[in-house]
Amino acid sequence: MHGAAIRRIVIVGGGTAGWMTAAPLAQRLARHPTQPCDITLVESPEIGTIGVGEATLPTIRVYNDALGLDGADFVRKTQASFKLGIEFKDWGHVGNRFFHAFGDFGPPLAGFGAHQHWLRLARAFNNMPELEHWSAPSVMARHGKFIPPSAATPGVTDAYSYGFHFDASLYAQYLRDYAVARGARRVEGMIVEVEQHPQSGFVTAVKLADGRRVEGDLFIDCSGFRGLLIEGTLKAGYEDWSAYLPCNSAQAVPCASVAQLTPYTRSTAKEAGWLWRIPLQHRTGNGHVYSDGFTSDEQARRVLLDGLDGAALDEPRQLRFVTGRRRQSWVKNVVAIGLSAGFVEPLESTSINLIETAVGKLLELFPERDCNPALADEFNRVMGLRYASVRDFIILHYKLTKRDDSEFWRYCAHMAIPDTLRHQIELFRETGRVAIVDRGGFAEPSFVAMMMGLGAVPKRHDPLVERVDLRAVHGHFAELRDLIARTVARMPDHGAYVATQAGA
Repeated sequence: MHGAAIRRIVIVGGGTAGWMTAAPLAQRLARHPTQPCDITLVESPEIGTIGVGEATLPTIRVYNDALGLDGADFVRKTQASFKLGIEFKDWGHVGNRFFHAFGDFGPPLAGFGAHQHWLRLARAFNNMPELEHWSAPSVMARHGKFIPPSAATPGVTDAYSYGFHFDASLYAQYLRDYAVARGARRVEGMIVEVEQHPQSGFVTAVKLADGRRVEGDLFIDCSGFRGLLIEGTLKAGYEDWSAYLPCNSAQAVPCASVAQLTPYTRSTAKEAGWLWRIPLQHRTGNGHVYSDGFTSDEQARRVLLDGLDGAALDEPRQLRFVTGRRRQSWVKNVVAIGLSAGFVEPLESTSINLIETAVGKLLELFPERDCNPALADEFNRVMGLRYASVRDFIILHYKLTKRDDSEFWRYCAHMAIPDTLRHQIELFRETGRVAIVDRGGFAEPSFVAMMMGLGAVPKRHDPLVERVDLRAVHGHFAELRDLIARTVARMPDHGAYVATQAGA
């Protein structure tokens, strides 16, 4: 097998993960002039998809651009709206409200991050406005405004990015049409047997209920939580993170849209978990993530329905999960992508981003037919680091709480956490510095927004900022705050922008 090119790729499972994998593979490989590759996706209508992940990080735009998707067409076809970040309510303490935006808090000043200067100003002046006033996307979100940042004339008021809210099932269909148009083949059927090579253990084919066999050189497992190939066949093992992330259940329900189409996701902490709210053009997505060890399903359902801001359009759908990841996402000639590789609750919209990362890394490390183990080792190293860094960022939301109004929050306040996260928290609390473990993951402004928003205000600031004239810093911050406020006031309403630019 050494040196032989991959000619047959089989993707097991459709949904968002399956078609996000199929689309770039079809684009690059299906009709290659010298080494065309047969790409087959097997999915069964009898197996439902999770399909509740409707909010994204800005990296989705990189993925869409790489496929050459038309932005307006994408927004129309997926009923999308724009996302500037996440509003957090009642996290840290009841009554708390802050924003995690896709942007920074202004440019560095004299070589130091803006938040370090703000910490100095907050100690020198009474009633210093919150740091969010220097975040353009936070101010935009508060006023319901949206316009893309200008690439032609970048400035401090354009120092932000954005993602999307979209209908996950419509997005999967959109990518399915894209992939099929470029040579991918869709096979409908239920897999009843997985065949392996007797010596190597490589998967050679999947057998369908009607007797058809689909052979392949490389298999990509997008079968969801069950991990049909990566776990059911190859026994990769699962690393359970329930001790750090106790939520293990969710209920999801759409509701009618309200008048204002907000350009952000909302997360509201509740007694045993949290609610999500994701505004689309045609409806609003809602869900309640919770721990069934601290509340009942019926009570969780009531909390969800009571929190809707429009009429429910369906009955709540029940989901169960165990947070964690496969110990290896790539074993032999099987690569797990999506829920088959792991799951971290959707508190920061990372599920689709993890798919993007895995697909990109697979293309970067694309194997020959022998699937050299060194490639699998590197893929597993990178994805292991990414999953762990996402895990720690999510744990941060729960651990930094002052809430003691329920058993759930008392558990979170006192639970053990990974050493990496403990170091990050202590470093920020003591010095205002941010330790970034995974450079491809959340950046410094995200950690600053979350830690400050949750109440972890540093005891000190960088002593070197004392060398910058205090009056000059104060004047700079006042001018920048006013500039952001004036610029945002001139921006269009988010709903109006969606309607005029790409209304469905």
